[in-house]
Amino acid sequence: MLNFFAAAPKGFEYSLAQELTEFGATEIKESVAGVYFTAPLTLAYRITLWTRLASRIVLVIYKGPCESAEQLYNAAYCIDWSAHFSNRNTFSIDFHGTGGFINNTQFGALKIKDAIVDRFRDDGDARPNVARIDADIKVDAHFRNGVITIAMNFSGPSLHQRGYRSTTGEAPLKENLAANMLVRSGWKAAPTTLLDPFCGSGTVLIEAALMAADIAPGLQRSRFGFEHWRRHDKATWHEIVEEAKARASLGVKRCEVKFYGSDIDSRLVALAKRNAQNAGVLELIEFKVANALNVEPPAAEGYLITNPPYGERLGSVSELLQLYYQLGDKFKKEFGGWKVAMLCSDIELISALKLKADKQMKMFNGALECAFNLYTLHAQSTRRDTPVLPEGVDIADIAPAFANRIKKNAKQFEKWAQKEGIDSYRLYDADIPEYNVAVDKYLDYVVVQEYMAPASIPEAVTKRRLSDVLLALPAAIGVDPHKIIMKTRERQKGTSQYQKLDERKLELITTEYGAKFKLNLTGYLDTGLFLDHRLTRRLVGQKSKGRRVLNLFSYTGSASVHAALGGAKSVTTVDMSNTYLAWAKENFALNNLSGKQYEFVQADCLQWIRDCNEQYDLIFIDPPTFSNSKRMEDSFDVQRDHVNLLGMLIKLLSPNGELVFSNNKRKFKMDIETLTKMKIKVQNIDDMTLPLDYKRNPHIHNTWLITHADK
Repeated sequence: MLNFFAAAPKGFEYSLAQELTEFGATEIKESVAGVYFTAPLTLAYRITLWTRLASRIVLVIYKGPCESAEQLYNAAYCIDWSAHFSNRNTFSIDFHGTGGFINNTQFGALKIKDAIVDRFRDDGDARPNVARIDADIKVDAHFRNGVITIAMNFSGPSLHQRGYRSTTGEAPLKENLAANMLVRSGWKAAPTTLLDPFCGSGTVLIEAALMAADIAPGLQRSRFGFEHWRRHDKATWHEIVEEAKARASLGVKRCEVKFYGSDIDSRLVALAKRNAQNAGVLELIEFKVANALNVEPPAAEGYLITNPPYGERLGSVSELLQLYYQLGDKFKKEFGGWKVAMLCSDIELISALKLKADKQMKMFNGALECAFNLYTLHAQSTRRDTPVLPEGVDIADIAPAFANRIKKNAKQFEKWAQKEGIDSYRLYDADIPEYNVAVDKYLDYVVVQEYMAPASIPEAVTKRRLSDVLLALPAAIGVDPHKIIMKTRERQKGTSQYQKLDERKLELITTEYGAKFKLNLTGYLDTGLFLDHRLTRRLVGQKSKGRRVLNLFSYTGSASVHAALGGAKSVTTVDMSNTYLAWAKENFALNNLSGKQYEFVQADCLQWIRDCNEQYDLIFIDPPTFSNSKRMEDSFDVQRDHVNLLGMLIKLLSPNGELVFSNNKRKFKMDIETLTKMKIKVQNIDDMTLPLDYKRNPHIHNTWLITHADK
């Protein structure tokens, strides 16, 4: 009897222990990411060839306490290594685990290597050579909780590599994960009609066909770890392989289970067919190119087991949520009598099915933790009669309060926006506290910004509400799901609202009171245009005719464009960011504005104000609430520093000039008393500059008209 450890991904332990029991192994003990067991050599060969769940099988040679480098060396040295391999063989060491005296795995591997080499030398043999790649013998060592386990890799390369893939890396789903899905779903215990409408490269269906046709999963593997082991029994191994070949030939002929696979990607379907051909089961599986939402049940009952997309393959979060919701509707309407098992890394997506799970489990797809849910679909559906369709989703049962509110808002603002001459505006701004998001419409796109939820609300609750918002939007306001863009807005610190989100660009041109502006809906947290400043920008334009205009902290220069279109004598645009100054220049070009009277200055605005000797007739400034940018000499706090800022700016203002000062600090309080003493006249103009679409939340908008006190 020999001692072994079968390694597997976390979450496989129970299934693997059951499989080993069925094989006839003894002394089975579940551990973290694997199972210990005992078996004679013949059974160990059979397990290695037939296991569908293990990733690796190692022969345990030594296991004992280890609390020092000396003990580690002695543990490896006491093993009679020449009984396991010849000094003519190469070897390598895989060391796992740190802690205590072991700071890194390389140290542990080095100690064991030294012990093996010294043992060969002390036994009078030449030392064997170490090979980092494709070694004949791979020593597998594991250190945990003061115990060292030294073993030999019995199985060789990872057992999930069955050998039937025509290329590597075309699918993220490993073969033994697909096998575990089939086991935990209950399908393996009673094989019946199987459908995978997101078959990808065919892994789930091929693994199922191998099971139903009695084909050993390791039959096509070219290498095993025991091949250079001195105790390897070639004759016994040959008999076990030949027996497996005979069973496979007979099993394919006798298999009566039907398998159906489809995918919307024709290239993946072609790849799935090649993989199935390589595995010897193509004749058992019917593949076709199809949208999962159009796939019909091939039988009155069966299993639908799948790993749907939950990443970039389909695109936006909203699009994926809609897909899952539509799938749930389709299952309820058309798949009565079927069982569904679904693997997904995003619990919110799988929740969008709106199906009640019989069982919920966790599985790991590599390092990615996934939910694996099982459902029984009853023949009599309690769901509405008509399926959800992308072009007209009846979603009355999803977030009805939010859906009704934003539908009402959209109806009100659409006519208002047309009358105003704008095509970008805010539809919803946390109108209902439970749905704490802002929804902005930019032409036919929608940007959803999630506000940071209070710590008192569980994260799962906020995620579920956000999912419901994204599900409800397409039907409520008639927007295509792939034109919904999701962003998370936390409390702003410094220049964080300007930081890049990703390299993708979704650029549009929006119109506002005759002015045109470039938008980037995906590259940054903000889009390039602050919609709440719309009336403020128009006011700047109305006051600009024949005047010298200065725009500070200009961002993308939208106020400068309005000033220029309003007939300004000159416009000076100042910002610290070259990126946004370049954007401002693009906005000028969009409006056919060019000439020496338009100046763009890259500078720290506060330092530029101190150094400036010019005077201006109209100044617009919208400083950050707070900034500690490395490119600024000092930090800036609008509440703390606004008096000093306005004191510097009033010196740049011509005798009859006007200064429009704006900020978005919710509890900002203008120090009118101090400013009055400085002979600065201050007038709040919030009523003039707060747009209709922002009147539901007026606290984020502060606008002041400032002049010399004697004017």
